[in-house]
Amino acid sequence: MTSHVHHITVDCADAYQLATFWAEVLGATLADDDFPGDPEALVEAPGAALLFVTVPEPKSTKNRVHLDVQPDRTRDEEVERLLALGATLVGDHRRPNGRGWVTLADPEGNEFCVECGARERARLTGTRLPVTADDVTAAVRLAVDTLQESPAGDWHVPAGTLTWDCWETVEHLSDDLFAYAVQLGPRKPSLESEVPYRWAPDREGGPWNAIFADPEAGTTGLLQTLEASGALLAAMVRTASPDVRSFHSYGVSDPEGFAAMGIVETLVHTYDVAAGLSLSWAPPRDLCDRVLARLFPGAPDDEDRWTVLLWSTGRADLPGRERVTSWKWHGAPL
Repeated sequence: MTSHVHHITVDCADAYQLATFWAEVLGATLADDDFPGDPEALVEAPGAALLFVTVPEPKSTKNRVHLDVQPDRTRDEEVERLLALGATLVGDHRRPNGRGWVTLADPEGNEFCVECGARERARLTGTRLPVTADDVTAAVRLAVDTLQESPAGDWHVPAGTLTWDCWETVEHLSDDLFAYAVQLGPRKPSLESEVPYRWAPDREGGPWNAIFADPEAGTTGLLQTLEASGALLAAMVRTASPDVRSFHSYGVSDPEGFAAMGIVETLVHTYDVAAGLSLSWAPPRDLCDRVLARLFPGAPDDEDRWTVLLWSTGRADLPGRERVTSWKWHGAPL
């Protein structure tokens, strides 16, 4: 048996006020039962929650433990944002080559450091940006938000050029996300076979699924199954060790690989369904770029990354190149 970090606890003069500052820093929320004047306040941030506790003693010296934060924007943009929120500058350790960090203090003087963002770090080191659990969540939510705008009452129309209809294609996508999640679940994942759920088609020629939506729940229920399966995959990618390896028919992969697979399935099958329902669908360029770098490392470097992803999966033409008629992604860890 082992222990895990439940909270990072910070002693302070005003728990609620300081927790409010950190909630803004982290884009998180306070617990529902926290109010001004409470002796404790909890910021429910991903990874490890921050618990602020009011104590009578003032801060007297430099903290022996501090937080390092990595923004989803640039380091310098984040420093300016945090200063505007009430942080103060303690030390500027930025270097001429773009590296380095900035040490700030929160409103009660607790030091913390702002590092380069992930995109900055990748540019500085010449490495690719990883595909993450948050990317899975973002892709699935974008898909659900787009598809739920459809006024169509009949989803049993062809999904683009597929032989499946739109309902079946969303079921297939939900099933893909579920299947990738469960491959990461066993303590010792198989390197030779899938987790043995029973997959079968609902009709001749339909997709082989373990997951089917209840038709009585309508399209709202269908999209709920999609979001739930996406959440399962995101949770498994977030919690599985990066060293985990598991079977896929295209080759053994790792949590990042299964995340990227789930995103590609989400992006291209939403494209198929959107075509069938006459919806517009164009996912973010940077998301397409990250999954291309992970699963299609030899893909062309054309500027339109979404079109390159569609071309890589046999769904679009790319000027000056033959159309792809058969494809596989590179699932092995990079």
